[in-house]
Amino acid sequence: MVLDGKVLKTVKITKENLFSFDGTTIVAGDALGTGKHKVELRKSGKGPLYANVYLTVFSKEDFLKKAGLEVKVERTLYKLVPVKATQDVAGSKGQALKQRKEKYERVKLSAGDEVKSGDLIEVELSVESKNDYSYLVFEDWKAAGLEAVEVRSGHTYDGGLGAFMEFRDEKVALFVRSLPRGRHNLNYRLRAEIPGKFSVLPTRAEGMYAPELRGNSDEMKLVVRDR
Repeated sequence: MVLDGKVLKTVKITKENLFSFDGTTIVAGDALGTGKHKVELRKSGKGPLYANVYLTVFSKEDFLKKAGLEVKVERTLYKLVPVKATQDVAGSKGQALKQRKEKYERVKLSAGDEVKSGDLIEVELSVESKNDYSYLVFEDWKAAGLEAVEVRSGHTYDGGLGAFMEFRDEKVALFVRSLPRGRHNLNYRLRAEIPGKFSVLPTRAEGMYAPELRGNSDEMKLVVRDR
């Protein structure tokens, strides 16, 4: 491997070490300055050469923007405002009764909006895929002042897309076995608890066995006030 004219690594591959040779080269960030760089892979011999290149970066932006090509994910937060509603139910003797039911109005939250401790928040992940894919994970990072309403991990099914949802301390992970082409939604609920100003890191989508397949949502800013 040659980087900007400098040989970083040379490997001899034979039939004896075909499955055991060390063919990995890591270039740390401090050794790779800003600007354009040229990476060359040179070989001698008649056999084919296969290579993968991965680039991992981080951003110092105050508000991280969404990105993605084959798979895109958008996250929307809604405050759930209770509304009075009833439904008809049958009594013990078959008589018609009015019973209160749980119903909410969804109010979309924008970056910088305020909620109060105890407020119920619904997270909606809108996933858009250009092709059919298998085995993806969507990691939705939570604000430090919010906690998941559900505490038990398990399967969820929403509008044709099934996922296994894991509730962790810092995020909610959704494992999707099959992602058909098109747009799909995944939902779960959080509750605002700890007052403060919080940054909600972007939701991250990634192929579990194809890490080059990835995307992320926008960052979110949220303020939690005491009730």
